[in-house]
Amino acid sequence: MAEPAPDIVLVAAVARNGVIGRDNDMPWRLSTDLKRFKALTMGCPMIMGRKTFQAIGKPLPGRRTIVVTRNAGFSTGGIEIAESLDAALTLARSLAGEMGAAAIPIVGGGEIYAAAMPLADRLEITEVDCSPDGDARFPQIDPGIWRETARNAVPAGEKDDFPMAFVSYVRRTPEAGT
Repeated sequence: MAEPAPDIVLVAAVARNGVIGRDNDMPWRLSTDLKRFKALTMGCPMIMGRKTFQAIGKPLPGRRTIVVTRNAGFSTGGIEIAESLDAALTLARSLAGEMGAAAIPIVGGGEIYAAAMPLADRLEITEVDCSPDGDARFPQIDPGIWRETARNAVPAGEKDDFPMAFVSYVRRTPEAGT
């Protein structure tokens, strides 16, 4: 029997006003969220846009990084390049099989999230309790499409700028209405 296809999972920290970034950086410091991000992405092929990769600055250990860019000249060591989200997903599915990964995390930025939302199976959202100015946003989460399956309120730790909630969503199945 064939292995099940890996879930496409959008992983994002999102402010109350939908902001996810400002000037190619995150508008907060959330050590607790970074630990969750690592747990959700470790051992997986991870897809991100070029600006997100440049904000991170390097490939993250324990993951395969696929960068989506229209810039044909962009290249750096330790990553894979894809010219479209579709090409990135094709590569990620192949890598997931090699790695034994059950998920393909998509980790930003705003354009990639918007393009990937209709394809995603799950959302792993950190709701950040703030409303900062920003120039990158996460798409609206439509409750008619997405069902919340878990919510965990997390107070701000000593290395966190704000309290947050870890929220998991799954795509509703049309035939079951759930």
